[in-house]
Amino acid sequence: MTPLVLTLRGHPDQRLDMSALVPQKLAGKSIREIERIEIQTTRERVTLGDAFKIRKGSPAAVRLNGGSDRLDRIAAEMSDGEIIVEGDVGQQAGCQMKGGRLLICGSAGPWAASGMGGGTIEIGRHAGERLAGPLNGETAGMRGGLVIVRGNAGEHVGDRLRRGTIIVEGHAGRFAGSRMIAGTIILVQSVGAMPGTLMCRGTIVMADKTCELLPTFSDCGRQDLVFARIMASALRPVSTRAAALIRRPLRRLAGDMAALGKGEIWLVD
Repeated sequence: MTPLVLTLRGHPDQRLDMSALVPQKLAGKSIREIERIEIQTTRERVTLGDAFKIRKGSPAAVRLNGGSDRLDRIAAEMSDGEIIVEGDVGQQAGCQMKGGRLLICGSAGPWAASGMGGGTIEIGRHAGERLAGPLNGETAGMRGGLVIVRGNAGEHVGDRLRRGTIIVEGHAGRFAGSRMIAGTIILVQSVGAMPGTLMCRGTIVMADKTCELLPTFSDCGRQDLVFARIMASALRPVSTRAAALIRRPLRRLAGDMAALGKGEIWLVD
C-alpha cells in the first residue's frame, strides 16, 4: 500500500492543529480537497497545502516527512490506520485516539496520549510532561491502549491513568503514576521522586531502587509470580527491556495509603 506522504515546507509560523489528518477523515477525499483542509490555530488562515507538499497515496497510511514542535494533535481521535512522523511533534499527540498506530520517530510534547482509548503510540525519543494525563478540566487520563517511549518522559507520567499500559524505557520524571485509577506503568530506568502519589489502584513496575518513595506505601515482601512471566512474554515483541525487567524477582509495595491504598509498586529486589 502506497502511503499518503506530506513533506513539511518549513518551520510553521504558528501552531497547527493536525487533528484532521487521520485516515477516517481523509477517506474519499481528493488531493485537492486534502490541500484545502484548514489547520490554523490563529486568525491567519493556513491549509495543509500551504504547510506541506502532498504526494498522492492511501489515506489509511499517512507519512509526515519533517517534524516540528508546533504540529499539535497529530492522530487525535484516530480510529484505525497508521500515521508515521519522521520528526518531532507538538502537544496532545494521539489525544482521544481509539485505534490504529502512531509512530513518532522524534520527540512529543506534553499531554501525548491524553484520553487515549485504544491503539498503539510509539515515541522514538522523548515525551513531555503529563504523558497520558488528563487535559485541564478532565477527570481521567488514558483509558486504554499501549504507549511506548524509547527515551525519557517528563513529570506526571500516567496521571489519572484509567486503563492501558505505558512503558518508558528512559528516565521518568517526578510523580509518575500520580492519582492513578487503574492500568499499568513500566519504568525501565531511573525514576524521579515520589512515584504513585495518591494512586488509588493500578500497578507501577520500576527498576530504580534509589528513587525517593513515599512513606505511605507498605512493604509486602518479595514476590515471584507466574503472571509476571506471562506478561513479560506478551511485552517482549514491543519492548525487550520492559520484558526483561518484569521477569526479575520483584518486591511489592502497597499504597498509596494516603488515598484508597489499593495500588501497588513492584520494585526490582
